[in-house]
Amino acid sequence: MMGFDPRAARAFRFVRRGYADGVAELAYAFDDGDELVERIVFPDAPAIDPARAQALDAALDLLHFIAGVSYYKAGVPGELRVGTRKPDVATAAFLDALYLHGLGEFAYHNKLDLRGRIRFPVGAASAATLSDASGRSIAAEAAPTEAGHAVGRTLVPIGGGKDSLVSVEILKAAGVDATATWVGNSPLIAACAARTGLPLLNIRRELSPLLFEYNRQGAYNGHIPVTAINSAILAVAAVLYGYDAIAFSNERSASSATLEYDGQPVNHQWSKGWEFERAFHERLHALVSPTLDYYSLLRPLSELAVAERFARSARYDDVFSSCNRNFRILGPKPADRWCGQCPKCHFVFLALAPFMPKPRLLAIFGRNLLDDESLAPAFDALMEFRDHKPFECVGEGGESRAAMHALAQRAEWREDALVARFVDEVLPQLDAASLALAPLLAPAGESRIPPALLAHVQRRPTDALR
Repeated sequence: MMGFDPRAARAFRFVRRGYADGVAELAYAFDDGDELVERIVFPDAPAIDPARAQALDAALDLLHFIAGVSYYKAGVPGELRVGTRKPDVATAAFLDALYLHGLGEFAYHNKLDLRGRIRFPVGAASAATLSDASGRSIAAEAAPTEAGHAVGRTLVPIGGGKDSLVSVEILKAAGVDATATWVGNSPLIAACAARTGLPLLNIRRELSPLLFEYNRQGAYNGHIPVTAINSAILAVAAVLYGYDAIAFSNERSASSATLEYDGQPVNHQWSKGWEFERAFHERLHALVSPTLDYYSLLRPLSELAVAERFARSARYDDVFSSCNRNFRILGPKPADRWCGQCPKCHFVFLALAPFMPKPRLLAIFGRNLLDDESLAPAFDALMEFRDHKPFECVGEGGESRAAMHALAQRAEWREDALVARFVDEVLPQLDAASLALAPLLAPAGESRIPPALLAHVQRRPTDALR
């Protein structure tokens, strides 16, 4: 609808959703405007197993609600209307939290307050989704993951960066029947997935062209919780193809807020954090299947611990990349895998530097980012020195400070411009006792990793990657 402004809409509608012949179709609309229709293509999907038909139906409902965040944010109207089956109380509460926190960065940049604005309508609970007074699912509580159970067929999402490749090698070392999977058409991710040697599953997501038209006309735009959407897509895939688990690669620092805005923590990585992981797992068990597992294999690890594990193998040096410029939905792929200008490039360089020989790191990036004085403000932000950390998937400020301090102790790094500047200007203002690297490399915190895999995650890096 040309000239239609989603920001003037009163309601956002979940119109319909369906599945046929390997294609899920999700339809949304603002008020009575044109439908925004998204298609998700599952290649070579088998015929629906009647025994899994109900699980597929529930997974499609969840996907419809979660993927809607991509479209809702164009107008953020104050009313949500559901034309399909309404969520139960616990699921509506989960969706409210997902939209509020998953759009936290979007709201910050657009100067919006979404609190009290997002309320999913609630329908009657089915027998499979009954909840107690606290909103916790009875079904999820009744069928916990069995301690010590064998790890079944596993989907491992590949993002093109170091984290998912560390997970791949852990799963391979544990003998898990794993499939490398990714959503989208990134040649870089495809190359990484192929290098793993695992079976491959590439799912295609086709966003509604109308959304891009709205954006061109000035609709609200900004960061969305992509990991939540991909998680819901993979839940459908797990049901369709008969997988038992989905193993993401989100580390513990993903749970840390980027900053606080108007009394509310804002986390760029909210849907990569522990709160989302725990809640989404519970919704899968309550709605889809009590035997479908969802967890992050790297949850107990810091970003530096993941970097340490990655550095133990050069298998992926020439194919991996975390550079933001490589992962835009639209636009050409850059010729180089590392731009050297984005916060992801800066952080990955800094995180890997303490754990691999300098010539190897410079060969990966094609330049020494720590010897470029113009990048001082960027690395200051990573260290949360005079600025908050960037709105990117980067580690905590303490990790960056510890990594820089470690480099300052090494002859091959200490003369580089930004390391020398750290010693002269930043280090005198820090508590030296907080800069130790070793404590950051030890596994810690909660996780949902199956017991059969936990020992592989906790194993020292010399044994973790080969």
